[in-house]
Amino acid sequence: MVKNIFSFPIRLIQKSKEQQIQKELLIEKEERQKKLLKETMGTISSSNNIDELLTDKKADKKDLTTFNYQVKNEAGKIIKSSFDAKSISEVEAFLINEGYEVIKIEPRKKISLDMDLSLFGTRFKSSELSFALTQLSTYIKAGIPLVDAVRILAKQTEKPSKRKVYERIVYDLVAGEKFSTALENQSDVFPRLLINMVKASEMTGDLPTILDEMSDYYTSIDQTKRQMITALTYPLIIFIVSIIVVIFCLVYIVPSFVKMYSDMDTSLPAITVFTINASEFVSQYYVGVIIAVAAFLIILITAYKSIKSFRKAVQTLLMKTPVIGKIIIYSEVSMFTRTFSQLLNHSVHITDSMAILSKISNNEVYKEIIMNTLDTLSKGGKISESFRGHWAFPVVAYEMLVTGESTGKLGEMMEKVADHYSSLHKNAITVVKSLVEPITIIFLAIAVGFILLSIVIPMFDIYGAVGNMN
Repeated sequence: MVKNIFSFPIRLIQKSKEQQIQKELLIEKEERQKKLLKETMGTISSSNNIDELLTDKKADKKDLTTFNYQVKNEAGKIIKSSFDAKSISEVEAFLINEGYEVIKIEPRKKISLDMDLSLFGTRFKSSELSFALTQLSTYIKAGIPLVDAVRILAKQTEKPSKRKVYERIVYDLVAGEKFSTALENQSDVFPRLLINMVKASEMTGDLPTILDEMSDYYTSIDQTKRQMITALTYPLIIFIVSIIVVIFCLVYIVPSFVKMYSDMDTSLPAITVFTINASEFVSQYYVGVIIAVAAFLIILITAYKSIKSFRKAVQTLLMKTPVIGKIIIYSEVSMFTRTFSQLLNHSVHITDSMAILSKISNNEVYKEIIMNTLDTLSKGGKISESFRGHWAFPVVAYEMLVTGESTGKLGEMMEKVADHYSSLHKNAITVVKSLVEPITIIFLAIAVGFILLSIVIPMFDIYGAVGNMN
């Protein structure tokens, strides 16, 4: 025992040194992976002649001014929107070329209350992307030139913010830019995967096929999101109603009984005392509680978006939570393998595919796996080595990955994995929905029942006391 006591400082120092060495090795590994990714991005994809697949070519908008305009279309309808350009004459020339009758063009004020335009930026939903890509593919198959097809999308779009996006694409196409470059100039609007797939299609000359496949891809994503929303909507409503009912009881119902009980010279049960104290706390400090909860949520969301280690910890915790973890893992595996199969099936090199996946994935756990895969590939290893035994990648998916590698049909296997886990994800959501609904109803019943019981119990005591007096 004495030996252990005296050796404790030495063991503590050794453990500290080991942790420091592990930390340095981890930093060295991350730096090596970043360097590898940078090199991959610089030479991507030499085997397929897809130059700078990951390089942002977003147009420099510092020299552009936003102009609000009013025009009249061929049907005589007045259209209001905006356009980014260097001068009014440039906007006027573009609008006239598009067949509009210009009514007014003016620079947009720095502080504008034009509610027709998006105040939070424009981002296409998966359903909107799917619909637009299907239309675009149909127009091109019908023999309509790409620029005219985009013009049709712009003219039939009601939202000015979306019309502005399409008009900018038309402007870039008329100026001689590639379709992928026109999309990349608005990379804050369009997903990187779509931009990269369009780049690949420009090399093969088969844009309609890519558009159809990407439409199916975003349709599947939209269906997954809708399944999640459908599964959570009803329980969420029940939970919110439960909170409102509990607060109403504590603020308005319980206080009306407090005075009656205070006039009685009897001791109250612990359950009633607890409810009365909760009622007083909520009534007096509800503003502080709301502010505290709002501040906590803001801090939590900010930390999740800004701090990588915190985001990874939260994602890991959720992924290891029973039931919920399966839903997240099935969804991530389905999206990862589906995207991977899309890239491989269009002759994008494996290393390039991993680099692209590392950019479009929002899950830090899978990002780490992808970066490890890049590191493994750089050493001449196989993809499956990075996925072997990892808790976030199911055994079935791993075995099919190995099979795809050994048979040379990795893209086809990844597509089958995506379909399989998409089905499992749907079933898991159904299970959660069937579990969460009764749980929320039970929560409501227990919360309201607890309050009612705490009010009723003293009444029985009072009635009993009165009966004894008689």
